[in-house]
This record gives sequence, structure tokens and C-alpha cells, in this order.
Amino acid sequence: MASLSTVSPASNVVIEIGGFPIRLSTDDPAFIEMLRERYAGFVTSGTNAQIEFDVMLAPPDAMLGNGEVRVERESGQWSMGRGDFEADWNPRAARGIIRQSANPYSLNSVLRIVHTLLLAEHGGFLVHASSAVRNGRAFLFAGASGAGKTTIARLAPPDVTLLTDEISYVSRQEDGYHAYGTPFAGDLGRLGENMRAPLATLYLLTKGTENKIEPVSAAEAGRALLENILCFARDGELVQSVFEAACDFVGRVPTQRLTFTPDARVWEMIG
Repeated sequence: MASLSTVSPASNVVIEIGGFPIRLSTDDPAFIEMLRERYAGFVTSGTNAQIEFDVMLAPPDAMLGNGEVRVERESGQWSMGRGDFEADWNPRAARGIIRQSANPYSLNSVLRIVHTLLLAEHGGFLVHASSAVRNGRAFLFAGASGAGKTTIARLAPPDVTLLTDEISYVSRQEDGYHAYGTPFAGDLGRLGENMRAPLATLYLLTKGTENKIEPVSAAEAGRALLENILCFARDGELVQSVFEAACDFVGRVPTQRLTFTPDARVWEMIG
């Protein structure tokens, strides 16, 4: 692993998601400019970064791993990788190195992984769900691929603000759980709004022939939520934290099953 002291970045950008500003530095200004465009709306001042990564760019065809996601912790330091990136992060020092080719998709994966680790320490999580804000309250729409996350986001009326159509950011605050907007876009190809709101309801999506809402038991809600939470590390302590967060969440936030047809009238039942 290269030493942080060997990297002399010429430019940087700070990307803030979920209230965590992360500075990314590299000696390639063109790459930084690409990130500024890719994460527009989530770029913030460079004076308040909580975590810093030096990004070392590899040739476009470089293979840095075996293609499978790997996230491991050893002596308090996280190591992560896939075929298109390798990264090391020391949470105590709040510093790390990312080695990847010059594309935003690898970095997007690193950011998702890092945020799952950050959120687990504070009782939150990333989850496969679209989310939106209406009348000052946030709603989650969770489900496996094809359940309708993007569809319900696409059907949202003008008074609804989209946070994401793919990966929702759930954070535990003193007054309960909040959903944040993310730049982790799905099929809509549209970044969410960089804002947050208290969570009112988790909807478990099912496509059907009519629009209806049904109650869900806490046990069923917990199972469904755990099936959709992103957890990349096979780390016992981390997995336990995610399990406890899911159980606490379904005990505090109402969960309902939403069966719907692909029609905008479903939003008459939401909010």
C-alpha cells in the first residue's frame, strides 16, 4: 500500500452525503471536474471535511481485484475492493487511499461502502428503497429488483421531492429516523435532492391489480428491511449493529405493505 505522504494532490472536491463531508484528492484536475459534475448538488465547501481520501488513478483496463466485493476489517482499518477499485481506510485517522481507474462508477461504489460503515456506527443504514418527501415528511418504498421502486418515484406528483429512486439513506437522530437525499441514482438516472426529512412510513412494495395498503407485523417488517439493507462486510460486530438498527427502526417507524398498479393515483394514498 502506498503511503499517504507520497501523494501530492493538485486538486480536490468535498462530497457531502447524509451530513458526512468526504474530501477526495488527486493529481488529475479533469477527474475532479468530472466528480463535480457527477455529484452536483452534493459538492460542498472544502473546509469542513470529516474524512479524506487520496485517489490514485490506474489505467482504464487495470484489474485491481477479482471482481467480487470485498470489505474486511483488520486492526481497526478497513480494506475494500472489487475488480475496478481497491481502497484502504483508517477511521481513527479519518484518512484513506483509493486506487481506481478514472471513472465515477468505481468511486460511487466506494462511497456506498464507506457510508454503510459510517451509518452502522450511528444506528443507520443504506437500503434498497426509493424515498421521497411530501409535506415535510419522508417515505421509504422498499423492495427487491422489479418491485416498483423506480416506478413509484416516476409516478410522484409535483408536490413530492425525490430523495432517490434506488438507494435510500437512513440516519438515526435524537428525534427519530431521518431520510437523506443521495446521488446514488437508479433507472431514473436522476440524483436525489440534497435534503433530509423525518421518516413517517416504510412501505413494502408489491405490484398488483389494485391500490391498497395493508398492515405489516413487526417481525415481517424486520425481515423485509434486513433483506434490503446494504451490508458489504462479513464482520460480526458490524452485522450485529445492522441487525439492531433494523429492529429499532421497525419499532419506531410504521411499516405497511403497499400494493399498487402503475398509475399516479397511488399517490393519493401516500402522505
